[in-house]
Amino acid sequence: MYNWIVANKEVLSVIASLGSLVIWLVYAQLLYLGFRRQRRPRLIINRGRNKDIDALCLISNMSAESLFIEYIIAELETSEGTITMDVTDFEQEYEEGDEEQGEGPSPKTTKPSNVSDNTRQGPIKPGDFFHIGTFSELIQRLARDEGIRMRGTVPQGDLEFTRLTLRLIGIYGPEDMPIGAERSFDLKRDNGHYALIPASWNTKRLSSYWHRHKLRKNVEKLNATNFSSASSFRHVNREEDIDNRRAAERASKE
Repeated sequence: MYNWIVANKEVLSVIASLGSLVIWLVYAQLLYLGFRRQRRPRLIINRGRNKDIDALCLISNMSAESLFIEYIIAELETSEGTITMDVTDFEQEYEEGDEEQGEGPSPKTTKPSNVSDNTRQGPIKPGDFFHIGTFSELIQRLARDEGIRMRGTVPQGDLEFTRLTLRLIGIYGPEDMPIGAERSFDLKRDNGHYALIPASWNTKRLSSYWHRHKLRKNVEKLNATNFSSASSFRHVNREEDIDNRRAAERASKE
């Protein structure tokens, strides 16, 4: 055995060197994955307290560092178009006992201690969360701004709500480019009440270079807009859609 080792020492030396190289490459890969995991931002949008439209809309920061929430955009898709609004402008803090209120009144709006005025804009610590009210409150606010007549949480007439999407834009740690997250919830009417069904099992992360470049353009556009008017964020002209539909109905009758 000894003689065989001496006779093949050069080959064994090469094999040992290659083995050491593989071990160091694997170790370096593990270090890189751990570093990347620590640096990767992670925001979660989820339901809380209930599973229907009266559930709280929870925003959690599962990143390794604090994340500053700059904008919260809500987008309501309907059978007649899409209503988009910035809903960053008032804050509702989570308090102990909220999860025990069940079907009771909506959580009380309070003035936060770490953010001035009634705004949801501000930093979230790692592992921390807050809620922005219930999904029904968000839908009612969007409908009210558009002038949609409501009967509780259901629109009057033939109008149907189909999907609610929430999009977050923020700054992660010392990084300059913004990051984002979004999640959509399908709205299904059942016995005069809307059920809330997540369109995907997780929150979509908007942290790639292309996403960040697009978010930066959106932030620049939002910063140049009068945020006191939610109508500045509408992307669909419902009046034009209605006129086109009426014109098509008249043409078909003729």
